[in-house]
Amino acid sequence: MVSRLRDPHYERWASQIRRTGGCRQPIHLRGKVEHWDRATGQLLHRYSTNQEPNGVLRVACKTRRASRCPACAEVYRADTYQLIRAGLVGGKGVPETVSAHPCLFVTLTAPSFGTVHTRREKNGKVLPCHARRDAETCPHGQVMSCTARHGADEECLGEPLCPDCYDHAGSVLFNALSPELWRRFTEALRRRVARNAGLTQRELREQLVISFAKVAEYQRRGVVHFHAVIRLDGPDGPASPPPAWATADLLGDAVRHAASAVTVNVPAVPGEPTRVFRWGAQLDVRQITMNGDLTDQAVAGYIAKYATKAAECVGTLDRRVNLLDDLTTLPIRDHARRLIAECLRLGVLDELADLRLVQWAHTLGFRGHFSTRSRHYSTTLGDLRAARVDHMREEQISTGRLPLFEEDTVLVISHWDYAGQGLSAGEQLLAAALTGTQPPERTNQLEAAHG
Repeated sequence: MVSRLRDPHYERWASQIRRTGGCRQPIHLRGKVEHWDRATGQLLHRYSTNQEPNGVLRVACKTRRASRCPACAEVYRADTYQLIRAGLVGGKGVPETVSAHPCLFVTLTAPSFGTVHTRREKNGKVLPCHARRDAETCPHGQVMSCTARHGADEECLGEPLCPDCYDHAGSVLFNALSPELWRRFTEALRRRVARNAGLTQRELREQLVISFAKVAEYQRRGVVHFHAVIRLDGPDGPASPPPAWATADLLGDAVRHAASAVTVNVPAVPGEPTRVFRWGAQLDVRQITMNGDLTDQAVAGYIAKYATKAAECVGTLDRRVNLLDDLTTLPIRDHARRLIAECLRLGVLDELADLRLVQWAHTLGFRGHFSTRSRHYSTTLGDLRAARVDHMREEQISTGRLPLFEEDTVLVISHWDYAGQGLSAGEQLLAAALTGTQPPERTNQLEAAHG
């Protein structure tokens, strides 16, 4: 830290750090950008990292994972919030009339794979976890009852009452196949809407578009469920109103039918039971309103919150695990350890090779995108990022830090090489002070060794 403070290029280094917004693991780039006049061949402007501190330009890592970089994850969360909310009330290129379109907030849960410790409340009172007067004793000698009133942050939440009875294999296989189950749900949803309207699939596409945005959330037991905003539009998307017969009640009926109708089969594996997955019994379907309990702001904030999280929030790792890792030494919950072990065990079977369970063991088998949207839902993250880049460029031009060129008459040639990533321990403390962010906690030797 003292060495960096005494560096004659400290002010420029500090400027780079401020521009990353407090990124914990900035990318180091080495290269140059040149602006040439197309007509005369004259070099108009050149930028090179040779004059930068350590000869590199530091840019934000732009990860969505809050466990890795809270600053960049916050930008991703804010962008996701704007994307979701634009599809509810308009803005960012979406007309405000979209707020009148029928729209539902749907939660699709996973089935049960065994009894787990949970926190239940009723009328503001915390209820016993699993209080059973005549509780059975499982084959492993565990009484399947728990009378404790668990706190909100107790580590046992999501842990099985009997780990040996819990279907760990079923849990990770459901995670791996949940994207396919979601795809089949959307197809069944369109078919049901068409049937309710008395139309064929082709006729439906000429009158109606079903738009959605969804996010995957991990429950404490380590299995994913999906939160989705589902909206009915006219044939041109959010810019056109849906037909009069397309109501929220019709959409709600189609959602309930599709959620109960779709299934996905697990490939047959010798020694494993035959499994057919479907959504859990807990289906939540609620209409989104501009005022009330479930507003556009509440829904957008809720989905954006989970867009920056992954399996690490249930006690596992935010990095990949491989077959050579000693699972007994990993700093994770026992339940997560057994789920990861099942991923590694099942992942080497030829019948399940397509699920890539070994590569996604750290996410407990889930290999889909955590947040997705249909094409017509609203704007895109790319458009939001491009708008931010344009704003920053205009700011630089207005302050004289970047020359003003006519894009049609200037040829831009750039060359960049990756030169590393991250900050030293001393630089992390300085970066936290410069940007007003919280410095990262010290990692133990095991975490540091695994990078």
